[in-house]
Amino acid sequence: MNLILRILLSAVAVVILAKILPGVGVDTYTTAIIVAIVLSLLNFIVKPILIILTLPVTILTLGLFLLIINAIIILLADYFIDGFQVNNIWWALLFSLLLSFLQSIFYSFLNDDKNI
Repeated sequence: MNLILRILLSAVAVVILAKILPGVGVDTYTTAIIVAIVLSLLNFIVKPILIILTLPVTILTLGLFLLIINAIIILLADYFIDGFQVNNIWWALLFSLLLSFLQSIFYSFLNDDKNI
């Protein structure tokens, strides 16, 4: 149940950011749910491989290259999903930063229920 709530909260964050950022677009709410699922799968499968392959660059940049890897994951989701558009890597970078920020806020609401 917690996984479904996290996916739905991620989809809400995707919709909010698509409304705010002019370089990002989502056609429907169903597409936003698909984006949330695909992003979670890409983060689970592809991101560790990219981190290992780019480890020397990540060490040289003191971890800042991980932001570029996040933007690449967003652009991969853009490539795989028809109703999701990201104009360029800069919008993907801003989208990934704001998405992480919104997800941390939304997920904190899920964790607060356990402390009561």
